[in-house]
Amino acid sequence: MKRKNIFALALTGLTLTAALAGCGSAASTGGTDSSADNAPKGTFRTLEEIQNSGKITIGVFSDKAPFGYVDENGDYQGYDVYFANRIGKDLGVDVDYVSVDPASRVEFLTTGKVDVILANFTVTEERAEKVDFALPYMKVALGVVSPENAVITDVSQLEGKTLIVAKGTTAETYFEANYPAVTLQKYDQYADAYNALLDGRGDAFSTDNTEVLAWAIANPGFQVGIESLGDLDTIAPAVTKGNTTVLNWLNEEIEALGKEEFFHADYAATLAPVYGDAADPDSLVVEGGVIE
Repeated sequence: MKRKNIFALALTGLTLTAALAGCGSAASTGGTDSSADNAPKGTFRTLEEIQNSGKITIGVFSDKAPFGYVDENGDYQGYDVYFANRIGKDLGVDVDYVSVDPASRVEFLTTGKVDVILANFTVTEERAEKVDFALPYMKVALGVVSPENAVITDVSQLEGKTLIVAKGTTAETYFEANYPAVTLQKYDQYADAYNALLDGRGDAFSTDNTEVLAWAIANPGFQVGIESLGDLDTIAPAVTKGNTTVLNWLNEEIEALGKEEFFHADYAATLAPVYGDAADPDSLVVEGGVIE
């Protein structure tokens, strides 16, 4: 299999609406906001409150290498964490990392447990009704990894079989909507989902194609048989609905970082050691929030 092709994702039909960029009020607690069509709000801290506190709380994954994980020293690492560290530096505050699982990302924002989510969060219309997304910094589709001795190369082969997914992910939503005949085995944590595949409790696992490639490289005996499934999506930071001050700052930050090709540097530091020559950075990285 030519692994390089996993990131050759078609851009046809990709659109990002203003709704996904988000807009909201500057109030520090939820309330009525006619500009957001009375979308549900949660408790949040404004940019000024964050800066005055000297700390920003950012939700990331702790078990989704190479995007967000905890290393052997107990430190957070990965593509999302590299970005989060820069946010803290440019804001002049410390970063307090909070581990989240896929299904808890929205709830951690709406309840004020975190100021920002940087947990490989795919932008969807449904999620944009609950949170405000900033500009994107990555693009992604779904992939499917399975054992090499029983590799799944087409979705039709999953009928009558068990597909492992993580709860609250685009993979769960996609298969429930498009392939109801496929039996889904759901887990809260990515680590548990991968362990289920390793233990033979499912026939395949689906999540972002960027991640399944990395996992297959690190786990001999498994192969990404379906390299790109569904629409090309984008990954973006998210804030509580209505938190305009933080949202606007993030958008300005992403635009400024694009001018220095920050996310290519992020890729080189965190993803290139994993992918090697198996991927083209330009097929994954988004600079300045602009899809090319």
